[in-house]
Amino acid sequence: QVQLVESGGGLVQAGESLRLSCTASFDTFSSSAVGWFRQAPGKGRELIGATIQSGKSTYYPDSMKGRFFVSRDNTKNTAYLELNNLKPEDTAVYYCGADPKLHTLVVDMAPQYWGQGTQVTVSS
Repeated sequence: QVQLVESGGGLVQAGESLRLSCTASFDTFSSSAVGWFRQAPGKGRELIGATIQSGKSTYYPDSMKGRFFVSRDNTKNTAYLELNNLKPEDTAVYYCGADPKLHTLVVDMAPQYWGQGTQVTVSS
């Protein structure tokens, strides 16, 4: 049973932007913190950013600040990741995750729900 579905990935050129979507099919989405992660070939999964249940506060690791922005629309059961000024090194599979606890999402990186991922490829 699929609970989170990402979409919006694709092949873009360096400098372009993308907006990824993460749509939930479980009832407690609005009570869950949502995070975005990525995994490049041969590398571990890394956190890009997260938003709390209301969407009024977000968290980004220092390495991700400036080009990536997380948001959500609870009326649509959907979270978004805006990717700006993309670089070839941003090429990765991008995942969303959801969990009732922000700590579990951003520290443990072990959310209750994971999406299947969407590929983003940036050409130079």
